[in-house]
Amino acid sequence: MNNIPSVNLADFISDDPKRKQKFVDEIGAAYEDIGFVSLKNHFLSEQLVEELYKEIKAFFALSVETKEKYEIPGLGGQRGYVSFGKEHAKGKKEGDLKEFWHFGQEASDDTNLSEKYPDNVIVEELPDFNSTGMEAYRMLEKTGVYVLRALALYIGLDEFYFDHWAANGNSILRPIHYPPITEEPKGAMRAGAHGDINLITLLMGASAGGLQVLRKDGEWIDAIPNEDELVINVGDMLERLTNNKLRSTVHRVVNPPREQWGSPRYSIPFFMHPRSDMKLNCLAECIDDEHPKAYEDITAGQFLHQRLVEIGLIKK
Repeated sequence: MNNIPSVNLADFISDDPKRKQKFVDEIGAAYEDIGFVSLKNHFLSEQLVEELYKEIKAFFALSVETKEKYEIPGLGGQRGYVSFGKEHAKGKKEGDLKEFWHFGQEASDDTNLSEKYPDNVIVEELPDFNSTGMEAYRMLEKTGVYVLRALALYIGLDEFYFDHWAANGNSILRPIHYPPITEEPKGAMRAGAHGDINLITLLMGASAGGLQVLRKDGEWIDAIPNEDELVINVGDMLERLTNNKLRSTVHRVVNPPREQWGSPRYSIPFFMHPRSDMKLNCLAECIDDEHPKAYEDITAGQFLHQRLVEIGLIKK
């Protein structure tokens, strides 16, 4: 396999039980094997994708001084702007060659959350920036819920097991700008090898290549979706919950060849998190004599805090 498997969400939401089961089997097998798929027929329209890219390119083109006024102290980077080089992969000292923005959940008033989410940061210079970002947030969240329903069936749970935890979950939409490389990176890359923290990540097609996935045999392969597909991968929370049945695969964004250093790269992942009080205790359905319980009990909120410290966004 030289690329990640492709699946079609239209199969799952069709009225044909065989097509629905086909999707469940395909995505489940892919997530056990490599932890990544590309997905067609999601809920993001081509027009919305174009509008979002236009807005984020306009934001990152603002002056450093303007962007930095949206970097809010004390939030651990959970909303607003995070400047170049602040984040690093777990276990690395070199900062990644990127700057990014965070849109977060705007929860309904009656959700009885165990924590209050920070408010989203409003960009005054770009009147459509926040509304466009949150419209994309909702469409990616909707897509993610259907993927989690398929995975619930694959694991042997009720189809709607994840719905309560994902609705009003602590999810993040992160537009990323990898600026042109102007000097030898000295060990840094656009995004160092890492696993994602969350349940699943939904990635809109990046403006340039570079995403690579570590296959079971130790080979790095390029993840190249078709133009209209999302790349969706398992995160560490889901790996933990399923007792390693579903794989959170290490991936990275490599630096381009030297002749392409002058080109920027834009990428927009949606990190789907549950509500903070969701227990990530290994599911009984995923524990047996051959697969004993591999992790201690922990909540999603505790796990997130632990990992944000490890990647440098929160100080101990």
